[in-house]
Amino acid sequence: MPPLTYLRPGDPPDLFPDPGMSTGEPDGLIAIGGDLDPPRLLAAYRRGIFPWYEAGQPILWWSPDPRAVLLPAELRVSRSLRRRLLRGEYRTSVDGAFARVIAACAGTRVLTGTWITPEMQAAYLQLHELGHAHSVETWQGTELVGGLYGVALGGVFFGESMFSIATDASKVALARLVRLCQERAIGLIDCQVANQHLASLGSRLLPRAEFLERIGALTGGPDSSGPWTARPEGTAGLVAGGPPSHRLHG
Repeated sequence: MPPLTYLRPGDPPDLFPDPGMSTGEPDGLIAIGGDLDPPRLLAAYRRGIFPWYEAGQPILWWSPDPRAVLLPAELRVSRSLRRRLLRGEYRTSVDGAFARVIAACAGTRVLTGTWITPEMQAAYLQLHELGHAHSVETWQGTELVGGLYGVALGGVFFGESMFSIATDASKVALARLVRLCQERAIGLIDCQVANQHLASLGSRLLPRAEFLERIGALTGGPDSSGPWTARPEGTAGLVAGGPPSHRLHG
């Protein structure tokens, strides 16, 4: 069993071990330390690795096996969500309030503990300013009621977190993300760790080896950096407003 890799700030950004090599317990932990500078974060994502730790801990780098993913064509939309989308109770925007979304994701997890520390928020804000991290927002009137954020590299969107303070608001943001992925030829949404909520929306588990093979192929395409320019829109179009290739599968 290979030992854990210990990183120091300033080490080469790609100094990560092969994530396919198991390190035992806890499953998926492959490296400790380093920093959250953009080159290191991007190098980690390209290798199927992400940071996940709490305040007071060193930076912990993970590549779990199996990996939860959502293929855009497999988003599962319940009848109740479909009705809500058609009623147009919400509207969505893209890259319109990144800082507010990541702060809200951190804030909704204060009682249970959050890995979205101030250091993490600053790191992903920097990625957003560089055009690599993106957010989708759900609005009810002028109030931000849900959203999600993550990192886009080539044909993969590496999801980080979502929040909701109104019924189905995060699901609405996910529906908009799926449509964006279809429009941008993004073939896989990384959900990291499985849970019942993601499974209900159509996520599946991939063995780590298959996941790494897929993202290796998908992230080798054209650079996807830059702001995601998309007009705000109501939610009815997420069901029937676009061409058939952009419709959700229920």
